[in-house]
Amino acid sequence: MTRILRSAPWWIPSQVTRILLLWGLGFTPAWANDRPPVEGTAASSIRVVPPRVVLRGPDSVQQLAVEAIAGDSAVRDESTQAKFVSSNPKVAEIDDSGMISAKGDGTATIAVRSGERTVEVPVTVTEFTSERTVNFANQVVPIFTKLGCNSGGCHGKASGQNGFRLSLLGFEPTLDYEALVKEGRGRRLFPARPEQSLLLTKGTATVPHGGGRRLKLDSQEYRVISRWIGGGMPVGKASDPTVSGIEIYPDTRVMTRGTSQQIIVTAHYTDGTTEDVTRWAQYQSNDPEVADVAEGGKVATRELSGQAGIMARYQGQVAVFRATVPLGLPIAAASEFPPSNLIDSAALKQWKALGILPSDSCTDAEFVRRASLDIIGTLPTAEEIKAFVADPSPEKRVSLVDRLLERPEYATYFAIKWADILRNKREGDPKAQHGTFAFYDWIRENLARNTPYDQFVRSILAASGTPETSPPVQWYRRIKAADAFVDDSAQVFLGMRLQCAKCHHHPFEKWSENDYYGFAAFFARIGRKPSAQAQRSGRDDEVIFTARTGAVTQPKTKQVMSPKGLGGEVVPIAANEDPRQKLVDWMAEPQNPFFAKALVNRYWAHFFGRGIVEPMDDLRLTNPPSNPDLLHGLADDFVKTGYDLKRLVRTICTSRLYGLSSVPNEYNRKDKQSFARHYPKRLGAEVLLDAISQVSGVPTPFAGLPAGTRAIELPDESVVSAFLDTFGRPKRDTPCECERVGDASLGQSLMLLNSGEVQGKLAAAGGRAEALAKDSRPDEAKVEELFWAAFGRAPSSGETASALGHLTTHAGKKREAFEDIVWALINAKEFQFND
Repeated sequence: MTRILRSAPWWIPSQVTRILLLWGLGFTPAWANDRPPVEGTAASSIRVVPPRVVLRGPDSVQQLAVEAIAGDSAVRDESTQAKFVSSNPKVAEIDDSGMISAKGDGTATIAVRSGERTVEVPVTVTEFTSERTVNFANQVVPIFTKLGCNSGGCHGKASGQNGFRLSLLGFEPTLDYEALVKEGRGRRLFPARPEQSLLLTKGTATVPHGGGRRLKLDSQEYRVISRWIGGGMPVGKASDPTVSGIEIYPDTRVMTRGTSQQIIVTAHYTDGTTEDVTRWAQYQSNDPEVADVAEGGKVATRELSGQAGIMARYQGQVAVFRATVPLGLPIAAASEFPPSNLIDSAALKQWKALGILPSDSCTDAEFVRRASLDIIGTLPTAEEIKAFVADPSPEKRVSLVDRLLERPEYATYFAIKWADILRNKREGDPKAQHGTFAFYDWIRENLARNTPYDQFVRSILAASGTPETSPPVQWYRRIKAADAFVDDSAQVFLGMRLQCAKCHHHPFEKWSENDYYGFAAFFARIGRKPSAQAQRSGRDDEVIFTARTGAVTQPKTKQVMSPKGLGGEVVPIAANEDPRQKLVDWMAEPQNPFFAKALVNRYWAHFFGRGIVEPMDDLRLTNPPSNPDLLHGLADDFVKTGYDLKRLVRTICTSRLYGLSSVPNEYNRKDKQSFARHYPKRLGAEVLLDAISQVSGVPTPFAGLPAGTRAIELPDESVVSAFLDTFGRPKRDTPCECERVGDASLGQSLMLLNSGEVQGKLAAAGGRAEALAKDSRPDEAKVEELFWAAFGRAPSSGETASALGHLTTHAGKKREAFEDIVWALINAKEFQFND
């Protein structure tokens, strides 16, 4: 045992003592685990959707959905338990899932029975025997997509699979046709005997296939592909209609936990016709813990209540079904929660729909600690907390938020957030330090002045000059290629991840490569040249300016792209105009559907640990907000108030919702998206280091910076700090806030247990431990001071007894005993989390 202890240098007797003290005080160490746990109406009839069916051609199908009806409204889906019988299977056949398939011209009736209720659906089949040519793009490619043949893990990846490559998700059917029909000397297809085509024998695993069996011999998909091959592999006519959009039924539904819902997806074509594509659409849930979806559009709710968005995708078109899943527990009485602003009103509406009751309000001591850490990244002092708790004013929480917003630490702290996502990165290059420091100072000064957000963005995107004359041009030092401009500006300022559309149609959105490069065209005329003045002073700054010419070319079509906002019209730009100014004009339009929502969602995530849309910078139709009224209301208010960032923070932090306790009740114990209680979150690296310095009474020195510089004041990522790197400081390689790691790790545990930096703060001359040891006050008063400083509260009687017992046991080494108590406090989860 002695050898084992000696082999682990941190595991020394003093650490054993401290660990026992930590548990003795009743604390849970922050490193012990990651996060605290987050824990029918009667129907009178049934309705079948659609109520009548017309099938045209041999490949036509139609999915039925069966709904129980009370009054005029559907109350639940009964498709799973319904029984289906066709009066004439030679005309229309139906399977157990409710999918009708054409079998011959004529009419039939589908009897749909659920319980004791029966509904008949008339079916007409026409043109079954007509020689209808299979259209490759409309009928064959969707099968490849549905079966996963053109996915990124199979033949859709850039290098293909075993010499056979398809376009990713079928976005380029022309290339797919060339690969199938013309490559490999046509060996994949055999028109004389379609069933012997390699495409079908591999797909059915009749011959070995690395992807396994994808096709069944008697399936609709097999018959379509076989008919296409037997018909001479037609590509289709140029005049054939194409898919203009898809529609999902129903688009929203309130569902109970543990139930299902059959959705129906209909494709709309450019000639006005429609087609059921439920079988061939692809599906994905944005929250499978609330509701998941299976092949064929069968949505199933799980044990968690909340909102889930189910994406349906077909031929580059997307639609969303929203499931609202109430908790379903009986509620004796409504919660006392009078709304204070639009946030509370939107939350109350959602909680009512979900059957959730919010937690009680947090205590005043909890609120002042929470708000201080969130707004200024700084622990409040014991004196500040006690004064706030003693203040009898009913408006003291509002007043506190106002005071915090006027403190210089507000701009300093939020400058870190913006420096992270704007990639203010020096990479250890001393020549770049002037630029990164200037950009950081510019961000901080504009936040302090409360520059309207649209002007803040304009100053960055349309920056010209050098870092000395215009610090925001530092953004252009890190971002130089056309694709980088699109990726960063869209993700940071529009909350959209457009990277996929660089090479192919976005798989979860409507954006194409033309949309991507049309957006890139706003940056086509950026000019660069060396700065003579900077070179004379030993820097390598560039001059950024607007050139009179410049273009962006779509790589595949070789088309020169005109500047165009996402979903907007082409923007005409004169030779003497800066296209980037036009880009910000488009962004800042009140009706822009992305700009304001992206910012309010990002700030919401800062205060609550998750966005209304999560991930916070992935706003898209197929990833809907957990509370649409809340997101839209905040965004509208942000625009109407002139893009006022401080007012947005004030609105969030003065809502009753922000002041809820993190202690769950039986209704919100498992809630993860409705904000019916406060979600505890770990302190960021810089905030935690400053908090340790504040509690220990020993500031952290940073090489090359003035004494007393705090971690939240560091201008770029190159200031050396092993502590900050260990606790998740981002490297600023991407604009994603996900670079900042908030999860606990073994390295963090070891850093707090016995790193030289932390131990040095505990034992430093002039530190809090030494000062307390010399203090003549009673030990009980000194223990209480420590608890107020670290946790923002007085110790419990048990905590006081444990701490005093430790001091008594180590009466001859009082300084070391206080070091142990401070160590125990900073290792506690209560210290390292913002509750």
